[in-house]
Amino acid sequence: MAITAGPSARAEQTTELLIQNRTLEMHLMHENLARAHMQERLQEAEDQRMVLRAVRASRLRRKAERASLRARKVLATAVL
Repeated sequence: MAITAGPSARAEQTTELLIQNRTLEMHLMHENLARAHMQERLQEAEDQRMVLRAVRASRLRRKAERASLRARKVLATAVL
């Protein structure tokens, strides 16, 4: 004998499945939002590191140029 559920039982099961699906979708939506937010934060941090690296390289280049200029001046005065 097979037990079959009546229309009201099937409607309840369908409603419960819809609720479970919506709950899962909301959970996944929040996870995706959190993941996107973290990716954005990581990208911002990487961009900031690149800017700092460029600023540091620029400072070192100017420092090297000043040292080179001082060395040339010292050499020029020593030759005279």
